[in-house]
Amino acid sequence: MFAINRFGAALLDMDGVLYRGLTPLPGVNELLALFAQQGIAYACVTNNSTLTPEQYEAKLRAMDIQIPAAHVITSSVATRRYLESQAPRGTPLYYIGMDGLREALLGDGYFVFDEQRPQYVVVGLDFGATYAKFRVAGLAIRAGARFIGTNPDTTLPTEEGIAPGAGSFLALLRAATEVEPFVIGKPAPTMLQAAITILGVDPQRTLVVGDRLDTDIAGAKATGLASALVLTGVTTPELLERSALQPDAVYAGLPELVAAWRA
Repeated sequence: MFAINRFGAALLDMDGVLYRGLTPLPGVNELLALFAQQGIAYACVTNNSTLTPEQYEAKLRAMDIQIPAAHVITSSVATRRYLESQAPRGTPLYYIGMDGLREALLGDGYFVFDEQRPQYVVVGLDFGATYAKFRVAGLAIRAGARFIGTNPDTTLPTEEGIAPGAGSFLALLRAATEVEPFVIGKPAPTMLQAAITILGVDPQRTLVVGDRLDTDIAGAKATGLASALVLTGVTTPELLERSALQPDAVYAGLPELVAAWRA
């Protein structure tokens, strides 16, 4: 039997778990209260590379969800931690991305932006991406720069419908260079491993909570972590029933998860 109350740490996906669009989902504040009462460490772990943790804090506050920026780990934050483990201060790189990626990579001057001879090309979602940017990136990758992707999500849900995501940018450059990117975000294990290191918790007592089988649950499996699926986002009961990939536990939503954790 799955005993959710044995976990001392949680890694939470955000959209589809804590909120949908700009609407908080039921049970969010009860979950945060539970964590505070029981001393459970947690982090919000999102594949989205566009926003900084501070911007996420403000977004959540506008929905009356009080989560400090220090508890938000984006794929941009995880990408910076990975690159810092690989390269010394002053390493030149080129990136395609938005505020979240720019601040993570260049905000403190550790890396240097270089369009001519970068050692790394880092690609995330960029609403202002142009052919000129892809040309620079493609030429650099072909010249030997290491190709890094923040996350593999090929699509992005928007109010108008499904739009291209960062994974579509990776596919473009993969086709243009014949080089496979090293991907940081879920379902690759790198971001979840970074979150565990940041929190300083025991992986055996850490639970991943998500709404997507293909990223959250697959990422947990790849990292060797237990997982719980909530049916408030992308994965429906029908999709779950047809899938060979299964979480360790399933809850209708956060209220049911909190009730089980308190039992």
